Amino acid sequence: MLGLSDVGSRIVQSSIRTMSVECEKVGGVNLAQGVCDTEVPAVVRQAAEAAIEAGYNQYTRADGIAILREAIATKLRRRNGIMADPDSEIVVSSGATGGFDSACRALLNPGDEVILFEPFYGYHFSTLAAQYCQPVLVSLDPPDYPLMADRLAAAITAKTRAVVVNTPANPSGKVFSRAELEQVAEIARHYDLFLFTDEIYEHFLYDGLRHVSPASLPEVVDRTITISGFSKVFSITGWRVGYVHASSRWTAAISYFHDLTYVCAPSAFQHAVAAGLERLPDSFYAQLTNEYQHKREMICEGLRSSGLEPSVPGGAYYVLADASAVPGSDSVEKAMNLLRISGVASVPGDAFFQGGRGDHLLRFCFAKTDSDLADACQRLTKLRRSTPVASR
Repeated sequence: MLGLSDVGSRIVQSSIRTMSVECEKVGGVNLAQGVCDTEVPAVVRQAAEAAIEAGYNQYTRADGIAILREAIATKLRRRNGIMADPDSEIVVSSGATGGFDSACRALLNPGDEVILFEPFYGYHFSTLAAQYCQPVLVSLDPPDYPLMADRLAAAITAKTRAVVVNTPANPSGKVFSRAELEQVAEIARHYDLFLFTDEIYEHFLYDGLRHVSPASLPEVVDRTITISGFSKVFSITGWRVGYVHASSRWTAAISYFHDLTYVCAPSAFQHAVAAGLERLPDSFYAQLTNEYQHKREMICEGLRSSGLEPSVPGGAYYVLADASAVPGSDSVEKAMNLLRISGVASVPGDAFFQGGRGDHLLRFCFAKTDSDLADACQRLTKLRRSTPVASR
């Protein structure tokens, strides 16, 4: 009898995608999906055009073009404190998502348990489930989401194979401190676990916080799979260029599964990203931090003024806000009602929590132009004037 696979029969469309579709229907302001509407750096745009005209439009090596792997290795050494061999320890991937998927295929088996910190990024959870692994949640407590090492240790069983750390984190904006990462590293070493890290928001840090890459900690460098990319920092979410850094013990298999599923990241865009890494000065990243801290203040003030109290993020470009004032019995209803009332799309909290723990929360993305953010904040004031909300 024909039918979907065991996993296929249980999947549902990501709430992030769903809310983007609903927003488009009403012509609203999309603060749901992290599409990053800000401008692509001219160096990166022009290098992509030049690469296309120069004929870089065919397959690349499975692990990516040499100049990009070398540029990534230089960046890892300078910014992350990670020594990487560009010929054997770096795989250019189809975005960080493709990197995570390929690393999971290479290193995990069906039935393995993998620890995620809650609130979690839905694609991490779903990628693991799609590969017949079991996500195990370890909750972090708002508003600052400190690591509870005893909770992490208590969640480990004989089936545990890995821990996933997302820093800075989507959706909470949690930035793991060096002390916290050292505790995670010690647990991973003690229990002989892989440590998968998603560091895609490493350049989005506020209030003087610093990014620490777990692979810079000597005791876990050989068991850490560092995943990052350029979708966010260069505002090229549709280009799909990321990377994986890992020990050469693991990269051959990661590259194999990436080739099997994605073949390679787009050739011309690999050249463009290499140009960005090589030519953009340190001032570009400093300006990025200043611009996004300003955007964070804009959206947090707009949310407060509308009765949606935010948890101010330390990094990334999302805000979780208390949506108790919005009508609805759960976060999905609240997100749809907020879109109806204000024309602003958000993501339901249940995309990042289980057991109803996100029912009162909505996530807002502030990777938008200042004019779009101002428009969204103005629209959100309709919430206070709304009769349905006032009656609750």
